[in-house]
Amino acid sequence: MVSKNIENALNEQIRVEAESSQIYLAMACWAEVKGLEGVANFMYSQSQEERDHMLKLIKFVNERGGHAHVSELKAPNVTFKSFQEMFEKLYEHEVYVSESINELVHISLQEKDYATHNFLQWYVGEQIEEEAMARTILDKINLIGNDKGGLYLFDRDIEQLTISSAASTGTV
Repeated sequence: MVSKNIENALNEQIRVEAESSQIYLAMACWAEVKGLEGVANFMYSQSQEERDHMLKLIKFVNERGGHAHVSELKAPNVTFKSFQEMFEKLYEHEVYVSESINELVHISLQEKDYATHNFLQWYVGEQIEEEAMARTILDKINLIGNDKGGLYLFDRDIEQLTISSAASTGTV
């Protein structure tokens, strides 16, 4: 049985994951109308992944005897000055999500809820990957600079971007 405090904290994370999905969706729409088909497809995929993260939390709360809540969401930003600014905002958001997950882990340890703690370890590892991905993309964007040819190649190649972090692979 999940405590009320843990249930409330998990419901807050459900909101965070739902907003993350919306943020990626808004970015996909922006990129698509700017002709960045590869970036748009990448963002659509990421949006679905964040929705899956939310659903995983919902199922966990309900399976542990709590009641998952679907709440109102804050509207995401829908315009950006550049694709670089968009990815900078994305990175900032992923750092925010990591901090939120870390707070959840902290609460689960305070309450000695080891089942929730164990469940959240997947999210900890996932956030390491998400931050690494965002940093890698920003590094590539900084290499491109204002080169239109580089942007074309970046847009084409981003759909194949895969990031393996040390936390996910188990190898050095």
